[in-house]
Amino acid sequence: MSTGISTEYPMRRWVFEDAAGRYDIDLGDSNVQCRQLASLAVPADIELNYGMDRGTQRLRELIAEQYGDRADSVTVTHGAQEALYLLYNVLLRPGDQVITFRPGWPQSWAVPALLSAQVDVLDLSDDLTIDMDAVRAVARPNLRLVVVNTPCNPTGRRAGQHELAALADLVGGTGGYLLLDEEYSLDLASSAAVGNDRVLSVSSLSKVYGLPGLRVGWLYGPPTVVAACADRKHLTSISNSVLCEALACEVLADRQFYAAEYHRLTGGGLRLLRDWVARHPGKLHLLPPDGTPFAWLELTTGESALSFCRRVLDAGVLLMPAETLGGQGGVRLCFAREQRELAEGLRRIDAVLQSVPVDRDPPTTMSPNHGPGRMEYLSR
Repeated sequence: MSTGISTEYPMRRWVFEDAAGRYDIDLGDSNVQCRQLASLAVPADIELNYGMDRGTQRLRELIAEQYGDRADSVTVTHGAQEALYLLYNVLLRPGDQVITFRPGWPQSWAVPALLSAQVDVLDLSDDLTIDMDAVRAVARPNLRLVVVNTPCNPTGRRAGQHELAALADLVGGTGGYLLLDEEYSLDLASSAAVGNDRVLSVSSLSKVYGLPGLRVGWLYGPPTVVAACADRKHLTSISNSVLCEALACEVLADRQFYAAEYHRLTGGGLRLLRDWVARHPGKLHLLPPDGTPFAWLELTTGESALSFCRRVLDAGVLLMPAETLGGQGGVRLCFAREQRELAEGLRRIDAVLQSVPVDRDPPTTMSPNHGPGRMEYLSR
């Protein structure tokens, strides 16, 4: 049986096809304002060799320091996306159960399904917390992996420590793992993965640091799992760019500066966004983010998120509709921008909110039953 969803509107299609070349203000990406190469010192004497499959020793040490651990618990990857992909391939076998949540990052249900895992995608509760009763109701003895994005993309909410502890206990009972996508965490020392061999953490320099173009991510966990992922990586990207890893070392050696910049951009941007939303009662509802550079805005006009974002795109502004993230009725808006750019983007959206929508959506592929349930995929 299936009461789940397919990827209703792939993010790849929205960003790289529909929106390509049509906007000059990006409030849709989930990272802080991107930095320029000029802000980093490029090492001119670096030898452009293949590098190391697990990453340079220095970079792994800098990453491990964030968790209060040693370098053998870290493998450097081509962004967090590759880290997650490697973990799915190393940990999952056909028939294994995976539990994940929506709205969320579609990779967590798409890739396990391609590996012939049995994927259960559960809706978050109305307050956007994890419904542990729903999790326990679908968990089976073959449960191999629970995937949690915290703080969550796109809701901006952080999973509670009690929720993570309960999930860790659940997977511990079946010999499985809890996988935490912690891209938006500035405090990895408090990750539930620290000190627990059944919990894994993934992060990168893309979101908080504003450097997605470096494509430097990592996975942290038990050395045996980390080493197995490095072995599998040799069949994909082999290693990261030694130039990008050298730049990443410079960035992580100056983490406090980047954290301060993150707080500057998010603090000012969130104040501006709150004031703007308050001027649109009856049309928008802001869900306060918990440490993310973006916020989830519920549309209360009755218009679909995809239709609304298309109209905003006509005004030269990129937003991320819920349909690309396994949800409905909301948009992700990144407020971690310089004030002038954010203010101009919101001004343009003002005009869209005041105009009459003409819904241009294609027929939806979402099941009428959008409640918690089972998703079954066929690999091909």
